[in-house]
Amino acid sequence: MSTYKPRLKDTYKTAVLPALQEKFAYKSVMQIPKIEKICINQGVGAAVADKKIADVAVNELTTITGQKAVSTKSRKAISNFKLRENLPIGARVTLRGDKMYEFLDRLISVALPRVRDFQGLNTKGFDGRGNYTMGVTEQIIFPEMVIDKVSRINGMDITFVTSAKTDEECHALLKEFGLPFKK
Repeated sequence: MSTYKPRLKDTYKTAVLPALQEKFAYKSVMQIPKIEKICINQGVGAAVADKKIADVAVNELTTITGQKAVSTKSRKAISNFKLRENLPIGARVTLRGDKMYEFLDRLISVALPRVRDFQGLNTKGFDGRGNYTMGVTEQIIFPEMVIDKVSRINGMDITFVTSAKTDEECHALLKEFGLPFKK
């Protein structure tokens, strides 16, 4: 058995927990919020015309996250979009545990600094229940993507689901992990 632990998992125990305990004065360690999962969703509207584009999106998400992505299918037919029921129109993956911390580490330290004209993450992505969603406009910011093999630029939504009860707690948690929010 390997003794490998992700860097941010140790950071959570040594730095994030004490900082949040001090800021919010929790009575128990179990009240301190943590990241439960990271959901990544990539919608590919062009997959209506060509089904291979959805397969490419699944493969790209699998490469970026290190976990097998699944394709998402349309729920109902919309004639204006030439969309039929059960057509593959995107890809999604949910990360938990060590893979979640690894992805978060790569996102913070490698991918976000590669975004052009990056001013910080928007603080309007909180949902009121302690979760945060951010959008990435192009998948090529991740180092796993070989630019020569990318046929089209696609964006994705990344949702951080936390056990925080309020947006303020979630913001403090993600800021302690090192997510660069706008001032």
